[in-house]
Amino acid sequence: MPITQLTFETVREIALGLTDVQEGTSYGAPALKVNGNMLACVPVNKSAEPNSAVFHIDFDLRGSLIKSNPDIYYITDHYASYPTVLVRLSSISRGELRELLGLAWSFVAAKKPARARNLESKSKKRPLQPGRPRGNRAGR
Repeated sequence: MPITQLTFETVREIALGLTDVQEGTSYGAPALKVNGNMLACVPVNKSAEPNSAVFHIDFDLRGSLIKSNPDIYYITDHYASYPTVLVRLSSISRGELRELLGLAWSFVAAKKPARARNLESKSKKRPLQPGRPRGNRAGR
């Protein structure tokens, strides 16, 4: 029986059934996030093949997926340094997609919420040093 060609709409439908998944955008493209962290999105870089999706997963898992099924899973130079894998949606079954989303969800849900990370990075800014103004205070 041939595989029904899946699209990002299928990814969205399955992912929205998982805990804390919300729709959003990434670089103007449809995306799915968990606590503000990227779960999956439509790739915007031209190196990705048409009808692909990007999923955030562990580097080791990515290597295993690509090695075991290179017809479905792949990576390009643009995405190689990120914990992601590209998926040919025309080649993956609905069951495999559901399993991949579960793995990606586990990886992303373990991260701190994006908002908390942003607040932490802002609080780590260098404190104001005496005699050194912060920002542009010319004319004051």
